[in-house]
Amino acid sequence: MNLLHVDPSIPGQHPENARPTGNDAAEATRRVAFRTRGHGEGPINRLMSPSDLGQQLKPFVFLDIFDLDEEFLRASASGGGMPIHPHSGVATVTVLTEGHLRYDDPTIGSGTIAHGGVEWMRAGGGVWHGKEMSPAPDLSRVRGFQLWLALPPDVENGAPESRYIEAGDMPRAGPAYVIVGTHDGVSSPVPAPTGVNYLLVTLRAGDRWIYHPPAGHDVGWLALATGVLDAGTSISAGEMVLFEHGEEAIALQAGAGEDAVFVLGSAVPHPHPLHLGHYSVHTSAAALVEGERRIAELGRQLRAMGDRRTSSGTVPVFR
Repeated sequence: MNLLHVDPSIPGQHPENARPTGNDAAEATRRVAFRTRGHGEGPINRLMSPSDLGQQLKPFVFLDIFDLDEEFLRASASGGGMPIHPHSGVATVTVLTEGHLRYDDPTIGSGTIAHGGVEWMRAGGGVWHGKEMSPAPDLSRVRGFQLWLALPPDVENGAPESRYIEAGDMPRAGPAYVIVGTHDGVSSPVPAPTGVNYLLVTLRAGDRWIYHPPAGHDVGWLALATGVLDAGTSISAGEMVLFEHGEEAIALQAGAGEDAVFVLGSAVPHPHPLHLGHYSVHTSAAALVEGERRIAELGRQLRAMGDRRTSSGTVPVFR
């Protein structure tokens, strides 16, 4: 799928041809090439999947924006909400833009993930997860993003790994938390593959910011949680935009009315094809078969173990 072609099978998407104007014209900057509001019902909206925009933006292959209301949070606290499900071949990266969630894992420890913190889960050869974080009883809303990264062949069927890094331990560079990669001389503690940057950014109302990607980061995109952004064309809350491929800067300005909160990704293009299963993404058919074999085996072990819920209501990632 070409970024400037509208795929009618993907709702809410259209190309964008506006170019930066004014001061941005003095510096080569990328223009928005494509935009989407994704598709979905209820509290979770899918902005990107491995079968559509993930083909263009790999190693970024999946993105959900979620807005969990009080009803959903109550259901989660009583065992409902997101079901436990498997993955292989990918890493998931979960960040919050509002609210907080608790984690509790006997092998890792317990704590709270809020705005600026991250749950990193490298599925590798296989995991089951979905309830490893739980809401506090007094919460009425939790908002954020979950991203999938395609893994390179040397780790796609390797040992799984989970990390919970609280906001106070996450580095910042200007208006951005450096969730994955290195930006402006600041490196994330998340053990992600090289060649990938993922930032959680808050631009104060009216502020202007220019992101200069590392060399080779031809892939670039952002998704806006709240506020309005000007990237040579207006971006509104709930939208995901794809930038033209290239190494030029990305120039952004927050609207005057409120702060803009968004995630931004850039990367060296993933050179491997995407082989897709129901919950898995791998670089080859053989690697996919191995990943799905492993998660099926883990599923049998998980069912045999019975209830793994902790006293705080979480169910730790099963590896």
